[in-house]
Amino acid sequence: MSLATRTVSRLLLAPALMIAAAVLVKGYADTGDGFNAGVIAALAILLQYVVFGAEEAERLLPVRRAGLCAVAGLALSLVVAFTPLLRGDALFTHVPGPGKDVVKVGTLELITAVAFDIGVFLLVFGAIVGALRLIALHDRTAELERPPAGGLR
Repeated sequence: MSLATRTVSRLLLAPALMIAAAVLVKGYADTGDGFNAGVIAALAILLQYVVFGAEEAERLLPVRRAGLCAVAGLALSLVVAFTPLLRGDALFTHVPGPGKDVVKVGTLELITAVAFDIGVFLLVFGAIVGALRLIALHDRTAELERPPAGGLR
């Protein structure tokens, strides 16, 4: 890739991750959610893989634990979804309930729906980046197994 492509790709990473964070928290003031945020963040990582290659992208980014991120996101989402059953409430009954006082950070209301969306974000991001890493690793090992051009091994 050209120097301009590499530079633009590197410069787009931080703003793309900030947009993903904004989409994650914007869902409580307007439309937006953890799934869309996870896809946006994963696409930012995919751009790094395409432009820089698997080795350099993995050296520059902490993506080796993507599978663990997906598992943690799934666990968090399931805990938030099923914990109300222990209290005798329906699935996805969020705390605090309607009309109750809510702790706020700016315009973000800290309710259990936020934790659920963070879990969905981690699940989507981890699954996409984990799959991307597996594809990149498979391509790398397949390249090593190919016989050299013009001769036998």
